[in-house]
Amino acid sequence: MTYSAPDQTTTTGPRTGLLPDLTDPVAVTQALIRHASVSPDPGPAQQTLAAMLEALGFTIISLPFGEGAERTPNLFARLGTAGPHICFAGHTDVVPPGAESAWTHPPYAADIADGILFGRGACDMKGGIAAFVSAVARCVQQGGLPGSISLLITGDEEGPATYGTCKVLDWMAEQDQIPDFCVVGEPTNPAAMGDMIKIGRRGSLNAHIVVEGVQGHVAYPHRADNPVHKLLSVLSALREAPLDKGSDWFEPSSLQITSMDVGNTATNLIPAKAEARLNIRFNDLHTGTGLKGWLETICRQHAPTARVTVRISGESFLTAPGAATDHLVQAVQTVTGRTPKLDTGGGTSDARFIANYCPVAEFGLVGASIHKVDEHTTLADLETLTTIYKTFLEGVMA
Repeated sequence: MTYSAPDQTTTTGPRTGLLPDLTDPVAVTQALIRHASVSPDPGPAQQTLAAMLEALGFTIISLPFGEGAERTPNLFARLGTAGPHICFAGHTDVVPPGAESAWTHPPYAADIADGILFGRGACDMKGGIAAFVSAVARCVQQGGLPGSISLLITGDEEGPATYGTCKVLDWMAEQDQIPDFCVVGEPTNPAAMGDMIKIGRRGSLNAHIVVEGVQGHVAYPHRADNPVHKLLSVLSALREAPLDKGSDWFEPSSLQITSMDVGNTATNLIPAKAEARLNIRFNDLHTGTGLKGWLETICRQHAPTARVTVRISGESFLTAPGAATDHLVQAVQTVTGRTPKLDTGGGTSDARFIANYCPVAEFGLVGASIHKVDEHTTLADLETLTTIYKTFLEGVMA
């Protein structure tokens, strides 16, 4: 794959300066939250993270991609050269806080109250990054691990993801840095730690359908060509039957019409144009290209001159359960006493890019408050996740 080479910077060895106790995930999370790294992350959160990783002995490679306003900071760090090679993937960028006055605690203060840590990115996903850093710090403190550990950190997961993880993966492939297994630290648990591990995700497709007609008076329909009627026929045909009944690891695919627009303010006017938008979340029984062809066929049948624009955000993927996933399940069971559900639901994540290169699973904090006012995580959950990551690393590298 061809792309513009980044301004690559490599550093090794610890930086001087004050750092939190790296074995304490709460302190590490607070240090990261206090950087208001709204997507695309301008950099300070990654610089702080790099300093932490250097202190643990990682080699750090800064990999910014893109130009101008699209320029995205990315970070690759690796500790050790032996196998197995386990990678942790995540993002330092966050969504905007919204009205800061609505927050009980300032979004970037990283306040703690009654055992709860508040802040934008607390669980999506600076807390997940901190838990992994602290897990590695504890392993290093105890003498290290026999394999190697890397981190793939982007600043553009919450945005279009054009110059983030996908570009870093291209670089990793060229540099022979593809891991044996990757854990993405997205908040996967719906209600409690140990609820769920994601081993796949549905694909996502967005479509824009435009039907042109001939404008005219409603009293003389024979002199016009009503595009609304044709568009309704198209949408009805698309919704007529389910796309499928689901597969072994996926729920049924879902087609949702998200808007239908005419822009007609008159009651006696047949409009000249009608348009609609829809989204399809599809399982492993489909491909984005196949669904694009199906949409175009339906449109030709009911509105031959319709224009269909399709954007495929990502294909569905599945990491079939294997040895590394089993170690992750066992770590969750050991620490929480729960058997996590292996799941493929929810939205998309950067795991969709990683799955093209190596097996990947997602496990992180409880995600009930992500993107909300007063995003938060409990101190207990941060400690639990750290212990799970450490247990997993020790098990998978034994």
